[in-house]
Amino acid sequence: MADRSSDSIDPTSTPAERFRRVAARCSARVDEVSADRWDAPAPCEGWVARDVVAHMVEWMPSLLEPAGVAMPPGPSAADDPAGAWHHIADWLQSLLDDPEVAGTSFDRPPLGEMTVAQAIDTVMLGDVVVHTWDIARATGLDESLDPDLVHEMYVGMLPMDEMLRTSGHYGPKVDVPDDADEQTKLIAFTGRRP
Repeated sequence: MADRSSDSIDPTSTPAERFRRVAARCSARVDEVSADRWDAPAPCEGWVARDVVAHMVEWMPSLLEPAGVAMPPGPSAADDPAGAWHHIADWLQSLLDDPEVAGTSFDRPPLGEMTVAQAIDTVMLGDVVVHTWDIARATGLDESLDPDLVHEMYVGMLPMDEMLRTSGHYGPKVDVPDDADEQTKLIAFTGRRP
């Protein structure tokens, strides 16, 4: 696991800055995947690496539909997973970089009222972190994640354990030793085998 470094997430940074750093790490992994590894089995049962990208490209824009923003057409994950990831990452970043759009408020049951920036920062950011690990694990690349964000996510998710399990977002926790590092604990918490 990587040491804390200048690449770490600063909790006082803006949603736009946090997404830029998290997306950059995912982009680095995606860009390293060789063409023959996109069909390698992913940690999510029944998925291959390109399915992880397809999942993000499908659900993330749908979350923001009530805000009146729509992602322009781009490459499909089936044909060009790296291109599809870069397309959605660039689009989300453009939303965050536009103060008017980022501040647009909308209601998304059961999550409630939020702004575009809050939706990306609190709902999507963690998904990108975990799916970065999924892509790296599936394709044999560097699995290290940002330690500061891992800490924030892990501590923040612990109190929501029961709700997350019953919602179907995660499978059963995987047991790991008490002295495991936080990244291992986070990955295991999300039902993945570290």
